[in-house]
Amino acid sequence: MPTGVILLLALELIIYFGFAEQMIKKMGLSKTALLIFFALMIVGSYLDIPISTNPLITINLGGAVVPIVLAVYLLSKADRGEVFRTIIATILAGGAIFALTQFYQFEEGHTLIDTNYLFPIVTGVIAYLIGRSRREAFVAGALGFLIYDLIHVVRITLGGVPGEADIGGAGAFDSIVIGGLLAVLLVELIGESRERLFRDDKDASQRFNDAKLAHSMEVGELGYEGKEENKDGEKDE
Repeated sequence: MPTGVILLLALELIIYFGFAEQMIKKMGLSKTALLIFFALMIVGSYLDIPISTNPLITINLGGAVVPIVLAVYLLSKADRGEVFRTIIATILAGGAIFALTQFYQFEEGHTLIDTNYLFPIVTGVIAYLIGRSRREAFVAGALGFLIYDLIHVVRITLGGVPGEADIGGAGAFDSIVIGGLLAVLLVELIGESRERLFRDDKDASQRFNDAKLAHSMEVGELGYEGKEENKDGEKDE
């Protein structure tokens, strides 16, 4: 069973038992909607839709069509800034993978990290660094590999490079799932820690300012009372 499918099955259980509700809400999704999307990705991962026979090009239902629909659904709730950052992050993630394949010859058994894990790590990190929200990071991390697949399609159809393409299928499915999840986890773990530190600093600063203001008011009141006492003393004289 593909790694991506195993991860999605595990996530289905985690989401079903309500262990990730806050994260899902921050992504702009409901628990039911995400369960449905993940179930469609699992089932669709075994279905390839033929596009061309010469060269052979297919598109995977679970690894390409469903993630694109999910991305459009998520971005429909985002503002223009989020959409722009997500597009940039997605393009950069796909471009980074393509650049790696051009500058380094990956050979099975001779690579330190399997490309099925290296590529999603690259897309996940880029998606986290550019995407400022869980929604942006997930979309960019998941669709980054699809950009690479599309570059490959252009090369074999217009560039004269021999080969075939399964958009979102085979190992790409694992990379899409891992990349999207890794990006969200980075935002959840690192981003949440940074937000918590910022909130703590802000709260400490606010407490300091409140204490300073209270002290100033207290000193002001004491000074005012001293002046009143002096006036009363002068009247008595």
